[in-house]
Amino acid sequence: MTAATARAAFDYRGAHTTGRSEEELQDLVRHAGAELELAPAEIILEWSVATFGERFCVTSSMGDAVLAHLAAKVAPGIDVVFLDTGYHFAETIGTRDAVAATLPVNLITITPVQSVAEQDAQYGPDLYARDPDKCCALRKVRPLAESLSHYDAWATGLRRAETHNRVIAPVIGWDAGKRKVKVSPLARWSDEQVERYVAENGVLVNPLQYDGYPSIGCWPCTRRVAPGEDPRSGRWAGMAKTECGIHV
Repeated sequence: MTAATARAAFDYRGAHTTGRSEEELQDLVRHAGAELELAPAEIILEWSVATFGERFCVTSSMGDAVLAHLAAKVAPGIDVVFLDTGYHFAETIGTRDAVAATLPVNLITITPVQSVAEQDAQYGPDLYARDPDKCCALRKVRPLAESLSHYDAWATGLRRAETHNRVIAPVIGWDAGKRKVKVSPLARWSDEQVERYVAENGVLVNPLQYDGYPSIGCWPCTRRVAPGEDPRSGRWAGMAKTECGIHV
């Protein structure tokens, strides 16, 4: 699929305002997955917008704004969903605010049902230390799943280069848990490609990236990483946990 073909195929505003059946969505994955595996990120996003219209969104954890920047070029005004767990670093919230102020996107912030204080009252303080899986389920997995109910497909910033656990992340895949099409336009990007895109386009980057935090999550469960370490080794350090549950 060429860029010209993709752009001619859709009118983003008002397109596909009703959802498709799961069978239709999985059929799209089967047909598009192989075709788009080697396509540039922009073409993958253009196909997604052409196919799903307003029922497609981009998610961002605000480690950087690369995916949001790419999506804004393809479809100005696109929904960019940010999950505020209540435990984010101030720098992450600042990056979100800067993205909302400088990019032509519709930044949507979603939050868990309970505030941190309400969660502490029900489960006891510092649930993240005693049962990190439960904390992630309450503050990340469930809120995101609920927010995606309005969409047929969502884009993530997953990259295979980040960790061995993500090597098999398909460019166009089926998220069985959420029953959505899961798009990973940056899946094949190397660290060098990300750095080059940031430099060439003046893309916003969370300042923690330059302070020893190559992978940024909630502050209680994220530590600095020494040069040469696995970039995700600072997440849930010392625990038998590598993912929050959103991507598994």
